[in-house]
Amino acid sequence: MNGAHAEHDSTGQPVLISLTAPPRRALADGLVRPVGSGAAHTVPRLDAHLPDPEVADFLATVVHTDTGFVARTDDGARVLAVIAATVAALCGEDIRTALTSPDIDFLRALEPPAVEALRGVLRAVETDHPDPVHAALGILAA
Repeated sequence: MNGAHAEHDSTGQPVLISLTAPPRRALADGLVRPVGSGAAHTVPRLDAHLPDPEVADFLATVVHTDTGFVARTDDGARVLAVIAATVAALCGEDIRTALTSPDIDFLRALEPPAVEALRGVLRAVETDHPDPVHAALGILAA
C-alpha cells in the first residue's frame, strides 16, 4: 500500500490512512536564542564557561532529571563542546573527553531518537551574540 494503512469504518469498508514519518529535526534547529527568552526560570542554567570538571559534574546529574537545562555562552566552540558532552553524558561515555575533544562526525551521525534525547536535555543555548554560535553550529549540518 506504499505509505498507507487500511483501517475499517463502521460499515466494514476499508478507509485509507496515510502514514508519514515525522519530520527529522536537525541537531541545532532552533537551539540558539537570546538570553532570557523561552524556558521557564525553573529550568537550570549552565554557564558553559565554568571549568570542565564543574560542567561535567553538572551534566552527569542533569541528564538524569526531567528538567533539562539551558546553556549560556557566546562562544561557538564551547557550544559544540557542551553538545558533545551532553551526548556523552546521555550515552554513559567520558564527559570530560567530549568537552575537550568533541567528536563532530559522531554528532553529525546521530539518529533522530538520539537527537530528540539530546534536545530533551539541552533545551536551548542562550547567547547575546548569536552569529558566532550559529556559525560554529553550521559544522553539524555539513
